[in-house]
Amino acid sequence: MTAGFVPPPYPYDRLDALKAIATRHEGGAIDLSIGDPCDPPSRRVVEALSSSNSERRYPPSIGTEPLREAARAWMKRRLGVEVPLNQVAAVVGSKEFVVTTPQWMKLRTPNKDTVLYPSVAYPSYEMGATLAGCRAVPVRMTASGGLDLSSISADDAGRALMLWMNSPSNPTGALDDMGSVVSWGRRHGVPVFSDECYVEFTWQGSPHTALEHGLDGVVVLHSLSKRSNLAGLRVGFYAGDAEIVHYLKEVRKHAGLMVPGPAQAAAVVALGDDDSVREQAAVYRRRLEYVANVLSTWSGISIDLPAGGFYLWFDARDGWEFAERLATEGGALVSPGDFYGAGGANNVRVAVVQPDDKLQLMAKRLGVRTA
Repeated sequence: MTAGFVPPPYPYDRLDALKAIATRHEGGAIDLSIGDPCDPPSRRVVEALSSSNSERRYPPSIGTEPLREAARAWMKRRLGVEVPLNQVAAVVGSKEFVVTTPQWMKLRTPNKDTVLYPSVAYPSYEMGATLAGCRAVPVRMTASGGLDLSSISADDAGRALMLWMNSPSNPTGALDDMGSVVSWGRRHGVPVFSDECYVEFTWQGSPHTALEHGLDGVVVLHSLSKRSNLAGLRVGFYAGDAEIVHYLKEVRKHAGLMVPGPAQAAAVVALGDDDSVREQAAVYRRRLEYVANVLSTWSGISIDLPAGGFYLWFDARDGWEFAERLATEGGALVSPGDFYGAGGANNVRVAVVQPDDKLQLMAKRLGVRTA
């Protein structure tokens, strides 16, 4: 009898032993492993969540018109792109879309079987391909952290259902050359799916979207989890190519994928609130600088700030050894780099998502004096 699929250990469950070590410290563990925002969302967003009177009705799978209009307005205002209303739709958090889309694309194009994704990346790109019964093929990274398109073989390009791009990158914070990736996709007839969930936290230059290079053959993904501290609401949206978006909207209706009505109402308010996002960006920038200084001083490792996102990503020589030492001495949890692909095994990802007093407590435990 042929063995069936056995799910691998969930990456963050592998930190349980280190969590036990970190928890022994007075004041408990300081979790810098998961990108789980700690700061409060806007009060207006919470008010909208509790007063929409939409909880009794089934919400539209594609998103209410106010939500899709808010997403359109945000893309025009912040990213300078115009997208027709019927080419925008809601998702139940970006991870759901990342993991489920390969199976829908496989049904659409059954003669193709390959999902291309960055070799150092959010693990859900690979898992989504695996759960769809597809070949998960990592694409080598350039020295600057973008996709090395020249490394994709003709066979893999010919079999590709889709190509994932993530800019700013999780975990590296690198910014990709979006125009080159979109051009490659069009030349090879491969739809480009651009995960842009950290775009509001772009530190080098202005925020960019793959849709700047046209909508044909491109679908972008955005989330309110990070920008608006709403990870618990599970709401985001996708937009782009008319035919692909229409297809995904229709198949997702049949799958019953619906963002709850109150969450959609809150998202409308959040997408119109640029001020709180700017304030949050300033907080993350300050925390990145602070934690980089603390960990560099303690470890002797030079830690550069990322081009985007709220993660520090650096070569620790041995990701698990560094993580264990930090849990032991500082009571802090970080993610060993092999969570994000074999190419990151020497690295560590640090999410600066704890309040300032927790970060200062870590510094105190490590014996690092800060101003």
